[in-house]
Amino acid sequence: MKNLITGLILTAFFLSLSSFIAKKKEVKILVFSCTKGFRHKSIEPGLEAIKKIGKEKGYTIVHSENPADFNDKNLKQFKVLLFLNPTGKSLFDDAQKAAFKKYINRGGGFVGVHAATDCNYDWEWYGKLVGGFFAGHPKVQEAKLDILDANHPATKDLPNPWMHTDEWYNFKDFNKDVKVIMTVDEKSYTGGKMPDFHPMAWYHEFDGGKVFYTGLGHTIEDFEDELFLKHLTGGIEYVLK
Repeated sequence: MKNLITGLILTAFFLSLSSFIAKKKEVKILVFSCTKGFRHKSIEPGLEAIKKIGKEKGYTIVHSENPADFNDKNLKQFKVLLFLNPTGKSLFDDAQKAAFKKYINRGGGFVGVHAATDCNYDWEWYGKLVGGFFAGHPKVQEAKLDILDANHPATKDLPNPWMHTDEWYNFKDFNKDVKVIMTVDEKSYTGGKMPDFHPMAWYHEFDGGKVFYTGLGHTIEDFEDELFLKHLTGGIEYVLK
């Protein structure tokens, strides 16, 4: 009987330990796609593609379009905040901004996709975090992308150069402290406004957290494109390191 009781206690202990380890290792990603301006048709396909990435990599994907979810209690459960084409001059109130900033200060990761630079224009800190703000775009068209760092997780599986069709953002208030890993060649398309150096993907460490941004991700087709999905997956992996 004594051996049986000891065995049951040990079994319960190891089950509890296994559960604790599993919870500790769980990677939860909050995909945020609130739109108070233009709404991209690629948001829903993008969310499904990210869920597929999550399934393949073992990430738990949670979706929100509610700025009220930006509070300390909720945000602390996530390893990454992924902004999937949110738009709007001002998305957060002061308390939500404070919670977002605290999340980054504590080492949280941030991934911005395309229109992540087309929101929160009222917040200078956010502009520095994401790397800059949207400043217009020409029509969707093919262009040549040049890889500047082929060793980064977001670019290591991409051809160089990479011919890709997308909506090519111009940027303003660009944070020159970011590390640019991919540029678009303005000679390969029409409508570019940054002829000397036109960044299209970058990363940096900012205020305690890791940040990755890609200007790609406007079209529905992006989220069916194997190369783009490798690019996005690599960006997520970078902020999780």
